[in-house]
Amino acid sequence: MKAKDLLLGIGIGFAIGYAVKEYVENEHISPEKALKTVKDHVKDNIPINGSWIHMTAEDYHKDNLTYKVYRGGLSSTQDGETKQLDFVVDAKTGTILELSS
Repeated sequence: MKAKDLLLGIGIGFAIGYAVKEYVENEHISPEKALKTVKDHVKDNIPINGSWIHMTAEDYHKDNLTYKVYRGGLSSTQDGETKQLDFVVDAKTGTILELSS
């Protein structure tokens, strides 16, 4: 094996590895999955009547960190009164970053 072929193979290997790393790091969960995650986490504490989510991830800044997030909301009827809850969920992990009324 020639040194040139070896270096070419190493270079191609690094390029493919870098491309895969970038693809995996930028992968977001679907908005539908993010909404399901939020509903699953709150359903034991809050009766859910309706829900919605923005389909496009956006930048969100919290505690000097930047996240790609989905924003959405839930509606709930408690004691005969309908309340709206807004949420912010991390687009990569599905972690709820904010839930407020």
